[in-house]
Amino acid sequence: MQLILDALLLIVKLLIAIGDGVIAITSGVISFTEALLKRFLYSTRYVFYSMWRTAVKPLKPKTIVAFHTPLLTKLRYFLGGAIFSFLVVFLPLLFILYLQDLPNPKSLSLGDIPQTTKIYDRNGTLLYQIYASQNRTLVPLSAIPKYFQQATIAIEDKDFYKHPGFDLTAIVRSLLSNISGGQLQGGSTITQQLIKSSLLTSETTLQRKIKEVVLAFQAEQIYTKDQILSMYFNRIPYGGTAWGAQAASEVYFGKSVQDLNLSESAFLAGIPRAPTIYSPYGTSPTAWKKRQKEVLDRMVELGYISQKQADDALAKKLSFRPPQTPIHAPHFVMYVKDILVKKYGLPMVEKGGLTVITTLDLALQQDAEKIVAEEVEKNAYLNLTNGAGLITNPKNGDILVMVGSKDFSDPTSGNVNVATARRQPGSSIKVITYSAALSNGFTAATILDDTPITFRGIPPYSPVNYDGAFHGRIPLRIALANSFNIPAVKTLNQIGIPTFLSLAKQMGITTFDAKDQYGLAITLGAAEVKMVDMATVYGVLANGGVRVDINPILKVSDATGAMLEAKAPSKQNDLASGQALANEAIVGRRVLDEGVAYIMSSILSDNQARALEFGINSPLTIPGKTVSVKTGTTDNKRDNWTFGYTPSAVVAVWVGNHDNSPMSQQLASGITGAAPIWNKLMQRVIANKPDEKQPVPANVVQKNCYGGKPEYFIKGTENSVNCRYQPPPSPTKQP
Repeated sequence: MQLILDALLLIVKLLIAIGDGVIAITSGVISFTEALLKRFLYSTRYVFYSMWRTAVKPLKPKTIVAFHTPLLTKLRYFLGGAIFSFLVVFLPLLFILYLQDLPNPKSLSLGDIPQTTKIYDRNGTLLYQIYASQNRTLVPLSAIPKYFQQATIAIEDKDFYKHPGFDLTAIVRSLLSNISGGQLQGGSTITQQLIKSSLLTSETTLQRKIKEVVLAFQAEQIYTKDQILSMYFNRIPYGGTAWGAQAASEVYFGKSVQDLNLSESAFLAGIPRAPTIYSPYGTSPTAWKKRQKEVLDRMVELGYISQKQADDALAKKLSFRPPQTPIHAPHFVMYVKDILVKKYGLPMVEKGGLTVITTLDLALQQDAEKIVAEEVEKNAYLNLTNGAGLITNPKNGDILVMVGSKDFSDPTSGNVNVATARRQPGSSIKVITYSAALSNGFTAATILDDTPITFRGIPPYSPVNYDGAFHGRIPLRIALANSFNIPAVKTLNQIGIPTFLSLAKQMGITTFDAKDQYGLAITLGAAEVKMVDMATVYGVLANGGVRVDINPILKVSDATGAMLEAKAPSKQNDLASGQALANEAIVGRRVLDEGVAYIMSSILSDNQARALEFGINSPLTIPGKTVSVKTGTTDNKRDNWTFGYTPSAVVAVWVGNHDNSPMSQQLASGITGAAPIWNKLMQRVIANKPDEKQPVPANVVQKNCYGGKPEYFIKGTENSVNCRYQPPPSPTKQP
């Protein structure tokens, strides 16, 4: 209240001063205008008088009058008065008025109680709680080790004890770096970070930055440097549920903050800049090491420690405490958390009291986790140690299951989420090649030549088939169903890599960003993709050519219950419930012709067509169900995939090793590895559902081909191939 009264009194005084200034300026303007007018009239009169005297009599030099001096003098007075009034009167007034809307920095000593963010599955089961107040222990500055204090000052604010709350040089440098129009960032002192975390939002705007600087300056007038540093160590988020230094020390190392050594202190000092990135429990579990080195190097530069101390601290192995907070579907929860942080900012997510309803089906998730773990253990003889799975609803983009690895708690690879990591897809990417081919004049009956070929280049490229044989002239249906490599490479060479890349992007691939660096081997999986992107690609085929992007969030509301976002309602509330959805409308955008998608699905569900390589009774077949499926295996068998779908479910499975080492050469794609896991997951999903067959689109016609077998064609292409009887392929071994 006293602050408001003082501000009002100051405003009254300023208004009086402004009134005097306005009168003075007005008088100056009038005087200046009057003088200017007189000078103009006098000058005009002088010109005419001079013209007359020139004609009659030369004007004597002594009659010339220097009248420029009074004009410049008045101009100087006027400009000086205007600048003085702006700087001394108007600017301070605007500043005082601006201050009235700012929070009181005295509230730092009181603080607001952070609220828990809760993440639920689609049926209301709690998956994870992100909270702060329940895991905060206040400690005095004297309990913070000197190394921890020095490490924090070194990496965050080396001039902390010198500046008045803000670093003008750093602010100018930050503004210059963002002058191109990017987001305002950087240049924050420890005091500013405390203000932003405690009193302001995380919005990256110039207005918030100005508020941050003003409040930081005010805080420095109220509190001592040590008080500010103490509040910083007790208020700043260190990732997850760890708010404050004491909680961070307990969460990461299971010890009191006063027991931290130099190596641990340097680690924690580097966390606040980006807790999601530098946390060892996040999606980049090794990124903290580079940050720790950066902290130690800065400490050496400032003379806090010697180079030997830094080297010893960097070499020391840190032992992190396993996460203690109960968590279901951990890879999925961390995936959702990252999405929320990008949308709403870390402070809002970690202490804003959000309620998040996700698309996950926890019962289905737990079954999937068990299946993946059991099958990986069962196949240990194939030298595979890890597996991952993803189940989505292609109609609305719901993620129902996300198993990022066999065991989230495994310290070597558990918290690496393979579902969002980049891996080579092997032949599973061929669905894009053949979709592009069918969109550009090819048909399922088009004859492809599976014979040796070498493409010129440096080095020359000679593709080989998975089974080590050539199969001669075969229809496209047979080539795709059996995943023969040479026909796929020849097809890509004919339609062109740009056509392939364009369709890949339209169907959902986000990682093909080096357009001029890809060769024909891209159709065999030479370029890396993400499992979540591949699920979108196969979802396009399941949706009859319509792309629906993956979205794992159904609804988000804030602490007051106000809705922040909500996915459009779907008729399908629970895939696992067995509800049929044959007529459900798909909300998305068409990226592929409906007839092309239907023919692709027909080929991928043709058990007879793939019998050459996989046999009749492979794990790719589910009796009584129409399921389209494609496998993929990379060179040296480092990655093994199976993707399959019905109109209401896409199931993706990967197996391999976290260190990218090869699996056993005995692994048979479609028989062992990912395929048995895929079979069990797909059976679990569609067990209580009727057989879902895609209806034949209006632009697709049927014609008997090659011995009377029915084949599907896009209208207008049925006569583009000769459907005379062709002998079955007779493979010959490659030399």
